[in-house]
Amino acid sequence: MADRERADCVIDVRSLRKSYRTGSLSTPAVDDLDLQVNRGEFVSLMGPSGSGKSTLLNLVAGLDVPDAGRVLVDGQDLSRLADHQLADMRLRKIGFVFQAFNLVPALTVQENVAWPLEAAGCSRAEVERRVVEALAKVGVTGSREQRFPAELSGGEQQRVAIARAIATSPILLLADEPTGNLDSATGRLILDLLRSLNQTDGTTVVMVTHNVFAATYGDRTLEMRDGRIVRDVRMPARVDDDEPADQGGKP
Repeated sequence: MADRERADCVIDVRSLRKSYRTGSLSTPAVDDLDLQVNRGEFVSLMGPSGSGKSTLLNLVAGLDVPDAGRVLVDGQDLSRLADHQLADMRLRKIGFVFQAFNLVPALTVQENVAWPLEAAGCSRAEVERRVVEALAKVGVTGSREQRFPAELSGGEQQRVAIARAIATSPILLLADEPTGNLDSATGRLILDLLRSLNQTDGTTVVMVTHNVFAATYGDRTLEMRDGRIVRDVRMPARVDDDEPADQGGKP
């Protein structure tokens, strides 16, 4: 890939390898993988369990360290960053949404969304403004802002998790099975939200999913097997026809 093309990559993965050892046995999770994701793309990442999807996401987020190869995010080589620089990049440039929501149960909705902003050193006024904006984008407003996660539905918790992920205005949003714990209708609402963030705000989205219907929300679908990308397909423009209710998320 030419340098000018790489310059537009939010994610640029080169010859990436990652194995996990159990006793004397080493199992490759990511095997000599190359990947480029351009600014503004919505990429769906599919494949069977154990194919390396979540490992790849963790490597891109800097949550795991590769055995070999390089990961560049927005032109920065993660292997060259000190721990505090890597943490700062995750705060400011990368949002992560998990299947299990990962909200802090002892914090209110507002406090959950505020903590990455506070960690990033934003002023109190800036924190308050961004929290309000993020929650408004995901449709969590009014009295729900003062509730605790246990008082919310699964869909509401995932919306709050997305608000927390986008509060710092990241250029990249990584979503690992974001509809996996949700019913079909709620799952579709979350997918609509992710697509809106991509199309309206220009946020680059990489979403791991097992769900074929969910994958159609991306404009590009990658299929992984045995730690490698075996299929890379550009999707046709979506037409929002009514879909069967059992295809939007968890059955």
